[in-house]
Amino acid sequence: MLLTVRHLFDRRVLFFGGKGGVGKTTCAAAVALAAARAGKRVLLVSTDPAHSTSDIFERPFAREECEVLPSLFGLEVDAEFEARRYLDEVQRRILAMFNPDIVREAMRQIDLVAGMPGLADVALFDRMSDLVLDRANAYDLTIFDTAPTGHTLRLLHMPEAMGAWVQALSDRRRQALDASVTSASNAAVGQGFSPADKDPILQSLTRRRAKLASVRDVLTRNETTAFVLVLMPERLPIEESARALHDLDHAHLHVSGLVVNRVLPDDLSGEYYEARKAQERVYLEEIDRRFRAVRRVRVPQLESDVHGVPALERVARYLVGE
Repeated sequence: MLLTVRHLFDRRVLFFGGKGGVGKTTCAAAVALAAARAGKRVLLVSTDPAHSTSDIFERPFAREECEVLPSLFGLEVDAEFEARRYLDEVQRRILAMFNPDIVREAMRQIDLVAGMPGLADVALFDRMSDLVLDRANAYDLTIFDTAPTGHTLRLLHMPEAMGAWVQALSDRRRQALDASVTSASNAAVGQGFSPADKDPILQSLTRRRAKLASVRDVLTRNETTAFVLVLMPERLPIEESARALHDLDHAHLHVSGLVVNRVLPDDLSGEYYEARKAQERVYLEEIDRRFRAVRRVRVPQLESDVHGVPALERVARYLVGE
């Protein structure tokens, strides 16, 4: 059954994902525009390092929220800037917690970490978490235009992976505190006091674990969050979308829409076109069969590139109806 994705206007958070080059940004931008025109206050966030939201709207986006059209706000997350900000915040907390000798060694370790791969992903996830937890209430709908599938799945699995890591750090810290308790402290523990009660490191880890749990709760709540996969009727996007659907389902993250983008129009002719159209029909039937449990909508291949508000409005009509 072919439907629209207008039902997703009732969610608070949407993620658009898929293989590189299938039109994620176009679809995310078109839905954001349509939702804003429908009276929603919308935030469109690009987490793709190859930002193109500014290009497609023909309006500048910044690394902080700014209004690009009435009721439509946008930002392009700068991963390098977020990594630096993340490290600055870590340094600030270390300075507040430890004595100068420990601080010097910690700062040396931070300088080493600054150039390591993966830091940008952690910082990007932290920024995404803040938007989901702290800024989502400022908007009716927050839409994430994500990087290609593999990178996005790594980000979405972070609450689980980092939660286990933070829990392990907390357990080790608690064991270290227990081991350092003197006989006098043991007497105090017997009176209901534990050295962990006021340990700043353990408190920080506890807050971090609670934040990760909150993000996880938002991402897995079907009535709040939905994922839209974008693909084209071609072999590689179909296979990658099938894997993504399986991985997201395994992580209890809900795919609530599938956009089949750049479908060839029906009113053309010629030997080359007929061959392509025949192959496409095979793929469209396969998509309907393999993704039958997901709402699907088809967007035709337009005669020109999609950029600017009028072109986005055309795409929006296919995605959400008139």
